[in-house]
Amino acid sequence: METYPKTVDNAEPTDEMGVRKMLAYRWVIFAILAVAYLFVYFHRLSMSVVAEDVAADFKVSGKILGDLGSIYFYCYAIMQFPAGLLSDSVGPRKSVTIFLILAAIGSFLFGLAGRIEIAFLSRIMVGVGVSMVFIPTMKILAQWFRTGEFALMSGILNAMGGAGVLSGTWILGLMASRFGWRLSFEWIGGCTVLLILLVWLIVRDNPAKKGWPSIIQIDPQSPPTKATATIGLWEGVWKVVSKRHFWPIAVWFFFDCGIFFGFGGLWGGPYLMHTYGMTKPQAGAVLSMIAWGMIVGSPLLGLLSEKVLKSRKKTIFLCTSTLAVLLLLLWVCPSGLPEAALYVWFFLFSVSSSAIVIMGFTATKELFPVEIAGTCVGTVNLFPFFGGAVFMSFLGRILDAYGKNNSEQYPLGAYRTVFFVLFASALVCLVCIFLMKETHHSRKVIDP
Repeated sequence: METYPKTVDNAEPTDEMGVRKMLAYRWVIFAILAVAYLFVYFHRLSMSVVAEDVAADFKVSGKILGDLGSIYFYCYAIMQFPAGLLSDSVGPRKSVTIFLILAAIGSFLFGLAGRIEIAFLSRIMVGVGVSMVFIPTMKILAQWFRTGEFALMSGILNAMGGAGVLSGTWILGLMASRFGWRLSFEWIGGCTVLLILLVWLIVRDNPAKKGWPSIIQIDPQSPPTKATATIGLWEGVWKVVSKRHFWPIAVWFFFDCGIFFGFGGLWGGPYLMHTYGMTKPQAGAVLSMIAWGMIVGSPLLGLLSEKVLKSRKKTIFLCTSTLAVLLLLLWVCPSGLPEAALYVWFFLFSVSSSAIVIMGFTATKELFPVEIAGTCVGTVNLFPFFGGAVFMSFLGRILDAYGKNNSEQYPLGAYRTVFFVLFASALVCLVCIFLMKETHHSRKVIDP
């Protein structure tokens, strides 16, 4: 019988039965963390469905509502650097547990909020709380899955993000219509508490915590990791921001995700209800196509980039061009599309503005050496969330400039202006693509 050396935590040598237990147990860990990631996307897009009810309850303008939606994104963006540091120092399991407690309290508080100030505080708590899920999850999965399995697990995790979009749009729309938006968020807080218990009781940072062998020990054929020079955080950040090819991607992220989060994450729901007279469940069903765009589009775009076009730039250009055409269509015809066409529109909108971000992160990572891969992705990840925060608030100001009609709805002209701004932003994205460097291995050129 094959035996294994002791782990770094001084676990006893483990037999074949221990290996089988570890290989099965890791899927339980993945399932729990995937559900946690679902809640990240739920909160990210949930305001789109309940925006009208929240505005009516608190009697606030579109500007204030936009600020309420955007505060989540500011908090999430600011927490990107601390997330990695806390995962390394406190540990990923403890980090997820502690910060999900904050998110659960924030969700309860949002449902109970009697004043808009309390609602802002609760959204801050949620934004900070869920910001500590993705990076710690990546760290845990890296300890439980082989290198060759990691890409697949990341793809499945991204699909769970799409399920979170589905929950935050269609399912939340059904819940809010039946129970009200306040009780719905309290239910979500309760579910988060159950999830916290599962994380604490079941999830472990690595197999050694259960006395099992590590992935390297059970897969001796895996080549040893090549040691690389350690680069400090701020030195790595400087290497990233001082590279001229970084900035076209960063600006593209800001505007692309500003479009996606600003419209898909907040104002898409009011648009459908005000312009097409949809109920919350109807609007939620249409918005659920955003989830399917992420789930279907993400792997397909990866295949398109790697096997068909063999180009990051061409793939990003194709999607951004599609996004520009979609926004031009609604600018010209903001209220005349049949319902079936709206389902198709939001699906393509999601593929071309959300699923495509995988290519953006891939291109960013390929610009830099492996020793600062985490730093470059973490740095560029600030831009999509700042873009979402800015666009949510800015679009609210545009709508407020037109004012609401007697039915307490924004007029068609207000949404037409919104689509013009979004279309112009898509054109900025196209300009950025021409300035990007091709990073696909079959096409990339050497810097002069």
